[in-house]
Amino acid sequence: MSYTDLPNSPQSPGSMSSRRLTNRNTNRYSVTALFSMAAEQDVEVEDELGRAQKRLRELKSRISAQSKRNFVLERDVRFLDSRIGLLIQNRMALDEQHEVERHLEDVDATEGHFPDDRKLQQYSNLFFLLQSEPRHIASLCRLVSLSEIDTLLQTVMFTLYGNQYESREEHLLLTMFQSVLSSQFETATEFGSLLRANTPVSRMMTTYTRRGPGQSYLKSVLAERINSLIEHKDLNLEINPVKVYEQMVIQIEEETGSLPPNLPRGVAPEVASANSDVQAIIAPRLTMLMEIANSFLVTIIESMESVPYGIRWICKQIRSLTRRKYPDATDYAICSLIGGFFFLRFINPAIVTPQAYMLVDGVPAKFPRRTLTLIAKMLQNLANKPSYAKEAYMITLNPFVENNKARINQFLNNLCEVGDFYDTLEMDQYMALSKKDLVIHITLNELYNTHSLILQHVEVLSPNDKQHLRILTDELGAAPAQVPRKENRTVELQLYSRWETPIQDIQSALMDSVSSSDMLYMETKSIFVQLIRSLPHVADKRPYNLAAIAERAATTKDATLVRKGIKVKEMLRELEEQKVVERTDGYRLMQEEVAAELVHLGNLREKVLAESKSLEAVYKTICDHNNYLRGQLEQYKAYLQNVRLTASKDKGASTGVGVITVGGKEKKPSKPQVLGPYRFTHAQLEKEGIIVESNVPDNRRPNIYFNITSPTPGTFIIALHYKGREKAILEMDLNIDDLLEKQKDNKHLLDLEYVQLNVPKVLGLLNKVFTKR
Repeated sequence: MSYTDLPNSPQSPGSMSSRRLTNRNTNRYSVTALFSMAAEQDVEVEDELGRAQKRLRELKSRISAQSKRNFVLERDVRFLDSRIGLLIQNRMALDEQHEVERHLEDVDATEGHFPDDRKLQQYSNLFFLLQSEPRHIASLCRLVSLSEIDTLLQTVMFTLYGNQYESREEHLLLTMFQSVLSSQFETATEFGSLLRANTPVSRMMTTYTRRGPGQSYLKSVLAERINSLIEHKDLNLEINPVKVYEQMVIQIEEETGSLPPNLPRGVAPEVASANSDVQAIIAPRLTMLMEIANSFLVTIIESMESVPYGIRWICKQIRSLTRRKYPDATDYAICSLIGGFFFLRFINPAIVTPQAYMLVDGVPAKFPRRTLTLIAKMLQNLANKPSYAKEAYMITLNPFVENNKARINQFLNNLCEVGDFYDTLEMDQYMALSKKDLVIHITLNELYNTHSLILQHVEVLSPNDKQHLRILTDELGAAPAQVPRKENRTVELQLYSRWETPIQDIQSALMDSVSSSDMLYMETKSIFVQLIRSLPHVADKRPYNLAAIAERAATTKDATLVRKGIKVKEMLRELEEQKVVERTDGYRLMQEEVAAELVHLGNLREKVLAESKSLEAVYKTICDHNNYLRGQLEQYKAYLQNVRLTASKDKGASTGVGVITVGGKEKKPSKPQVLGPYRFTHAQLEKEGIIVESNVPDNRRPNIYFNITSPTPGTFIIALHYKGREKAILEMDLNIDDLLEKQKDNKHLLDLEYVQLNVPKVLGLLNKVFTKR
């Protein structure tokens, strides 16, 4: 077992003291742990714990890699969202269209070439330096523009420190955060704007919460609470008097066929607020909203111990930096800054758009969606100083804020109570020099972009030409240009330092810190633990007969166990000569410590299995999100083809619309062909989440079906039919432009009078049915 196999290894290093057990005659626990890590680095014990740890490592590695893929896909979707509006309005030049197309190309492993061995070696040195000395990246993050930050963040969060569950990388990343936050506080001009504006720093903090541990926390804490709320599709908890009044008027008109003269449409907010019927509708809703918000709050407060260590540590830095910069700031004001990070950038986005965090299947219906928005507003008002200037009606929920303010401040302060990691980081850095497997997987464009950004700011980052960063960048020379997307292959980059001497012998490196007898004792104990885990049934017999275990290992048919058995017999003899252990009492001291370590490992197995189960769900969620994002990209591909076909008559116009280019080749559009109709039942569309809400009575739904036709590329007709009737009950003309624009504007519902459809899923269906016909 190594330190990186511990469940939640980046948890508070202070909690590691519970592992100290009875390590004898040393006050240097960190050195003892370091020795254990070194001794066990190349040991793979094949018991149940070893297998569980191996599975957990593999799972964490898959989550880290998939998180990066999702981040890249989200960037592509964001880019295409911003460009698609121009395409829709025919305001995009031909070269811009080609740029959009390039965002849809896949990497071709046969295209392009890697840097030569010498260049890769130089990049290996550079990226080891960047990873192990986070101050350089911290400075760079402050120097780049907002338009450059996403590309840099991709490299920093998901490549340079991409192993999200490995303590050394996590701690180096947090050290970088501390430097960035310190600078932000130093340059702040006013307290109120700290950490709230959309800056590279705030983008960094948001991106950090989207890594695996943050996603895992959100799913385990919020998913059940949100899903139980959205089951109540018809529960309307709107409290904005204007909206409540409008809904009331519409209902009266539907029921009576007319409106009484004292209920005109479009009244002012104060008139709506003063209406006694509106007040009577809102009153019970306020009570229910406060109950629901309280249930969310209790769940979040009770989850404090499972908040990822890194997020708690950032909260701690915000508190510490605020106290130093503003010594007169009240605890209330400090907590508002911590809450601004924890709620505004972490918790609330997942509550408002749970589908984007894959906490729910599909988009919540209209009423629960509004309720979730109100809950997020209430939590934000609780964490921050409430402002009711824009939404005066929210003041009616002030009792929730007043009743819970002290509780939330206590929670935010408790979040900050975690230990620091500098001792363990020093130990991890030391260990890194003895490892041969420090590797990152980085694309060519990430390499070249980081190289280019460093060169742009090298005078600030490394003003002295004798500094390591300057030496490496001078040797590398000019940064290569970005390669085309399909040539942007991934390189496996071994990281190592050209200035530090790799540690060949951990034992001799530690001799100054630990006596030789202590070193011998620790290694002997470590080998006995390995032998008991490796030999069948030995762990069942208590107390452990260490001499017999050594003899049994030395006489097995397994060469590795034989070598260890012979070695540990000799080590016991040496310890006996040094009067550290005694044969006469059965080596009682060591026997007790070996037993205690095995008890700890037994408990650890349960934790590893529980963590694996939790992370399996997270991995599935991240993969689902990846599929959702890929679906969106497929819709854009289909759109790019359709928009040019439908506008073929404008070929050669200045907008460039009218020519479909696929893979760089122009194709002349053929004569439009009517496709369909394709038939889908109400049950089919409901099962796939395409129908979000339905007003069709349950007993009539089996007789309802939908025909979808595409008369021309990019246009569709959805017809709602009832079995036995020749004519459609309702027909709607759809244009792919309108659907994409709705999606871009986060308008996820399409109203077909009798049913409401999920826009992204409708797009997915149209893409699936029509693009390959």
